[in-house]
Amino acid sequence: MCARTSLNEKRILTFSALLASGFALGGLIVGALMGSLVIVFDGVYSLVSLLLTLLSLAASRYISRPSQGQFQFGKGVIQPLVIIIKGGVILSIVLFSLWSAVSAMFSGGREVNISYAALFGLVNVIGCGYGWWYIANKSKLFSSGLIEAESKQWQMDTLLSVAVTLGFAAAHILTLTPYAEFSVYADPMMMILMSFYFIKVPASMFIQATRELLMLKPDQAIHDRVDREVAEMGKHINQPIELNGVAKVGQELWVNVDIHCDSQTLDMAQVEKARRQLKQKLSALKLDLQLTMNVAI
Repeated sequence: MCARTSLNEKRILTFSALLASGFALGGLIVGALMGSLVIVFDGVYSLVSLLLTLLSLAASRYISRPSQGQFQFGKGVIQPLVIIIKGGVILSIVLFSLWSAVSAMFSGGREVNISYAALFGLVNVIGCGYGWWYIANKSKLFSSGLIEAESKQWQMDTLLSVAVTLGFAAAHILTLTPYAEFSVYADPMMMILMSFYFIKVPASMFIQATRELLMLKPDQAIHDRVDREVAEMGKHINQPIELNGVAKVGQELWVNVDIHCDSQTLDMAQVEKARRQLKQKLSALKLDLQLTMNVAI
């Protein structure tokens, strides 16, 4: 990872941590005072997001330091490992909240001050929306798995706040109708609906990072691009060449190429030139290329 990307990554993660701390504190206090399961969940989620952001920040700082020989094949594995932890923790929170909401539904619902809850939800929508917009825009300027995961966290938090606000607004309208007695079920019902929706994002993060950690086949677009460029490189060295393996691990792209030499001599200067051209072509993927070329006679 280049120094500029690492610096930008640290700045964005620091901003995210400071913003998440404010929402965590506010959500926990307001949720406890109002007795709202959804708002408490929002506060807990923000608190966990803060802790996970600090974990990402620590990982970013560690990755940018010299490895001193401890990581013989680079530090790329640290990034998917951190994302696995983040995805697993968020998934656990969502599942626990779902269980709590279902329990509340069967125990008579939850009484909540709906007007104040809706106002708090609106403030959260504005704040979380800004955090999501800022981090998502910054992540477009450079490639970083940690920043992309951070953007997804804020996306979930923003959508959660929108759902909470709309839900409490609907519950307030319900109190003005003959069905006001059912308003106590608004809070756990919103939590149930949001849980089913939010399971997808952390599950996707967890699965994708696990695939990277196990060095499975990357996205089809990345694999096809590498395969095409390797085939083009084979034309320059006039030797049979084969893509033996490709994997994306964090911000590193691992490419293993076999050159089948059908004669006793091989022009190494020509091979090195083709190697540089391949690196230049694959630089468009904005990943740190780890290229291994094996010569087989």
